[in-house]
Amino acid sequence: MWPPAAPATPLAVLASGGLDSAVLLAEAAQRYPAVHPVYVRTGLLWEAAERAHLDRFLEAVATPALRPLVVLDQPTADLYGRHWSVTGEGGPTAADPDEADYLPGRNVLLLSKPLLWCLLNGVPELATAPLAANPFPDATPAFYDTFAGLVGKAVGGVVRVLRPFAHLKKPEVIRRGRGLPLEHTFSCNRPVGLRMCGRCSKCGERQRGFRDAGVPDPTDYAG
Repeated sequence: MWPPAAPATPLAVLASGGLDSAVLLAEAAQRYPAVHPVYVRTGLLWEAAERAHLDRFLEAVATPALRPLVVLDQPTADLYGRHWSVTGEGGPTAADPDEADYLPGRNVLLLSKPLLWCLLNGVPELATAPLAANPFPDATPAFYDTFAGLVGKAVGGVVRVLRPFAHLKKPEVIRRGRGLPLEHTFSCNRPVGLRMCGRCSKCGERQRGFRDAGVPDPTDYAG
């Protein structure tokens, strides 16, 4: 059951600034005694806009349980080189399939430091928000469980990765987020300043999600 009725231990939430992790974070902050949002700073193209939205969202949903944002650095430019996520050249458009958004080993990078942070700070669970339609090999239940186990063995501890939205699709998450400040969430591969472009694959997914959910899209797109 998500969220649990009366959890007794703290929770870390992998917070990207996107719709899914934002709804997950807000739900957790209403139940858990302490919720630690964790943001992994990777240096990719959209990060400044993503972080600005996340900061505004956290301020808007603040509760006594919500702890200050934990920021962990995991630079990727030396690994990805001239990839579109670094340069902005030739990125996927709204007409491209979800597979076009693939970033090699993305969840290895996003989970390794947060899992270690949990283990070093006495937080037994890390929640993340992959959805049912996620097609990537590093978003399977086997990957999450195996990877968490390996990191735990590295430091002699145990931490679980929770995936409470793994059975949901984007419109269902948006409906769960009714009443939340979803205008402060971010889904864009090619932002224009701090605004979402309205034309890339992530913007297209966002627009379809609101339309299919029957919820007005509060996003101020640049185009």
